[in-house]
Amino acid sequence: MIEFAQIRAFVAVADELHFGRAAKRLNMTQPPLSRHIQLLEQQLDVTLLERTSRLVELTAAGRAFLIEARTLLQQRENAIKAAREAAVRTGGSLRIGFVGATTYGYLPWLASRLHAELPHVETDFVELTSREQLEALKSGQIDFGLVRPLQTANPIRSACVFREDLALALPLDHPLAVRRRPELAQVDGQPFIMYSKAGPYMNALLTLAFAAAGIRPNFVQSMSQAQAILALVSTGLGLAIVPGETRNACFDNVVFRPIRLGPSVFAELHAIWRSDNKNPFLTRLRELSFRT
Repeated sequence: MIEFAQIRAFVAVADELHFGRAAKRLNMTQPPLSRHIQLLEQQLDVTLLERTSRLVELTAAGRAFLIEARTLLQQRENAIKAAREAAVRTGGSLRIGFVGATTYGYLPWLASRLHAELPHVETDFVELTSREQLEALKSGQIDFGLVRPLQTANPIRSACVFREDLALALPLDHPLAVRRRPELAQVDGQPFIMYSKAGPYMNALLTLAFAAAGIRPNFVQSMSQAQAILALVSTGLGLAIVPGETRNACFDNVVFRPIRLGPSVFAELHAIWRSDNKNPFLTRLRELSFRT
């Protein structure tokens, strides 16, 4: 029985007239590519390619088969597209958990994208902590979660969908507010509003960064959510380091400045889902969720 993998392999070699380039194009090694061609020729009982150590050429049979092979591959793509479009038109639903930090930028972006790409799918967003989402996913209460990084095990799958830089949030009249790019060392000894251990991801991220830089801010208050932290910054109580997109929060007397905690330190957002979830729209949601 002829397989699409064999047809795809033949078309790639016919296009490239070179096994090495064709293998690279298909993201595979040459031995399995050669095996696909051999099996195809055996099943057709014809020689499709003449190959020497230096040259690959199509035979007359190969040129004739190439025309139909391209048609078969295009028909396959058309069938997949038609099936997906039909599934979208029939409607359905997705229940998505999210952490509050996504509301400053990522969640509106995803909601808009889902509305454009899956207009017939009813989407229900539910605000939960990362741990609550993990439990809701295990019990089937949600199809998909947007969380800070956490440990998962089968059948729960996880992938990073967004990384954002961090920002220093300052009262408008703070001396560092005039600097375009304050250094982390300048936070040393400053009144600082820290993420509490109820916000474990950001708490650990900042704690490790401060220890690595050898600085000790003066922690005057700790809160679990960025909105509450920024509210205290706006009163002049202290400064804070928050994910960059929180600058979309509406605080007129708070300014944000980029700040580096390390060469590869970002605030990550991960998607989580069950590998055994049969929701027909879950795969498309996962594809749409990646934001660069």
